[in-house]
Amino acid sequence: MLPRRPTTLMLALALALPLLAQAAAPTPAAKPTAAATGTAQVRGPTDLKPGEFLWHPEISPTGPIVLVVSLDEQRAYVYRNGIAIGLTTISSGKAGHETPTGVFTILQKDKDHRSNLYNSAPMPYMQRLTWDGIALHGGSLPGHPASHGCVRLPQAFAQKLFSETQRGDTVVVADAKSSPMTLAYPSVLAPVNARGQALPETEGGAA
Repeated sequence: MLPRRPTTLMLALALALPLLAQAAAPTPAAKPTAAATGTAQVRGPTDLKPGEFLWHPEISPTGPIVLVVSLDEQRAYVYRNGIAIGLTTISSGKAGHETPTGVFTILQKDKDHRSNLYNSAPMPYMQRLTWDGIALHGGSLPGHPASHGCVRLPQAFAQKLFSETQRGDTVVVADAKSSPMTLAYPSVLAPVNARGQALPETEGGAA
């Protein structure tokens, strides 16, 4: 008998509680601002509305980035050195233009890119995943899949992510049908490594 899949609430909390704890912790220099979470009204990871995000790169300031896009959840999770530093809403490909699943690398970056396929539509902070038109970029997020295959990100988040990634960084795009639970629901266990595989658990870690 297959184990029951954890609920989206549990999954989101598992990933984002460290982010929220970091955001809530006072610092001598300044109090956390609305810009750190993308909105002043966000109370938790499951409260994120289309266009909202959590972003705390200071939790892990340096190291390689892995972005995990969950098509089922319409969320993207950012890990650096295996530590969660960001969570955002997304809009992926609509019916007939589905976003492909798999493990990709960032091939090209262009903050002022325009589409070669769709009437020179603006694709700000574009990070190319395939040479046939699939990319991450800033765009409108209506709350459901609506793109021609790209992964749309909130504009402010796309800018922040663009400034942190490098060509060659890993992007995993997954759904429940095409991938194991650790990829389709990345917050359930440890983050993935650069090959899209779950990182091994370490002894003595937090329960």
